[in-house]
Amino acid sequence: MSQEISDAILARMMALHPKVIDLTLDRVWHLLERLGNPQSDLPPVIHIAGTNGKGSTQAMIRAGLEAVGHKVHAYTSPHLARFHERIRLAGNLISEPSLSDYLDICYAANDGAPITYFEITTCAAILAMARTPADYTLLEVGLG
Repeated sequence: MSQEISDAILARMMALHPKVIDLTLDRVWHLLERLGNPQSDLPPVIHIAGTNGKGSTQAMIRAGLEAVGHKVHAYTSPHLARFHERIRLAGNLISEPSLSDYLDICYAANDGAPITYFEITTCAAILAMARTPADYTLLEVGLG
């Protein structure tokens, strides 16, 4: 897929971005509820927090788990080159068309309510991970 898909995804999400800062998780919880609470169906979650080194820590944990044969989901930000790099499903990058499909589901469930692109992408990642078999889920915090 081309860079055009990543660019289109980002442009669409930026249009929804709220103009008021809200540091609660209310928008995420609301959308997850409307999606049927997919977070309840995730494989065991390893939550990675801290000021620096979250990406490196996640990469090392993922490498170790995969080296012993586990299938690992991973969600990280920011991406390096293409937006879909943020999400790995059972060890593989999510495809851009699949990411676009999951975001479409989230847009519909969100029904135009204000939401940041990180929040809606997080919900799309959780939905995709809940629907894909794996042994572990690695999630970086969005604000910590």
